[in-house]
Amino acid sequence: MERVAFIINPFSAKKNYQSFLNELKTKVQNPLYYISESILGTDKFIQKHFNDVDIFVAIGGDGTISTIASNLINTDKILAIFPAGSGNGFSNETKFSKNLDELLEKIRLKNSRKIDTFTVNDKLSINVSGTGFDGKVVKEFEKTDRGFKNYIKVSLKTFFNYKPIKVKFFNEKYQQYNGKYLMVNIANTRQFGNNAYIAPQASKSDGLVDMVLVKKFPLTYSPLFAFRMFTKRLKDDGYVTYLPVSEIEFKVNTKNWHLDGEFNKLKSPIHIKVQPSSLNILV
Repeated sequence: MERVAFIINPFSAKKNYQSFLNELKTKVQNPLYYISESILGTDKFIQKHFNDVDIFVAIGGDGTISTIASNLINTDKILAIFPAGSGNGFSNETKFSKNLDELLEKIRLKNSRKIDTFTVNDKLSINVSGTGFDGKVVKEFEKTDRGFKNYIKVSLKTFFNYKPIKVKFFNEKYQQYNGKYLMVNIANTRQFGNNAYIAPQASKSDGLVDMVLVKKFPLTYSPLFAFRMFTKRLKDDGYVTYLPVSEIEFKVNTKNWHLDGEFNKLKSPIHIKVQPSSLNILV
């Protein structure tokens, strides 16, 4: 399979990448692949093969996909995905499955379309990024073996002790939303992962992101909040406010963020900016 490169994050999916690699080698003759050791190593591999490859396939979770995508922004190169993360939010939203035959057929057809991405203080995000409660959860989650069960355990433990963050907008249009929130999310797609829909009306091709402001709610309300999130009904929730924006700037009294599920420390002020039609995705 010419002009295709497979980039594997060996730490995704509990380090169980060998079965994918074995299957790939039986179905593709002499595939070009790279088992990533670091973000820098991935960047170097892409740069080395950039002129010889049309489709770069990410085998990993949202963080892996974002790393690869950062090298393909505003180019004619195409991103494809074999989901191997703990949540797989972006691959769910772009209709990639864990079926290698299906992926290889898509690669053969080579159809693609452009979608939006966005930046948080000039750092790329392709799916959902946030601060507050979920930023803290991601920080603690990275200390575990990952997996959905561990995510739930960390979330519950964090909820009991977490104090709301303070948000202050610069633009007068949004200053009515200044206040304290459990979390703030910037959503280019609808879900965190695991079909948890934080922004059920978000679109990855409308030139906007949904800024999601979530007020702290009683622990007893958590089951209803979770039910609404997993059934795409959060838009009806009184604790949630949605602000569709193409660019926005604000202050927040925490540095703990997650960008596509990867923990980052970012200083305020925070500048969000959409990059319309900036990434080619295989369809």
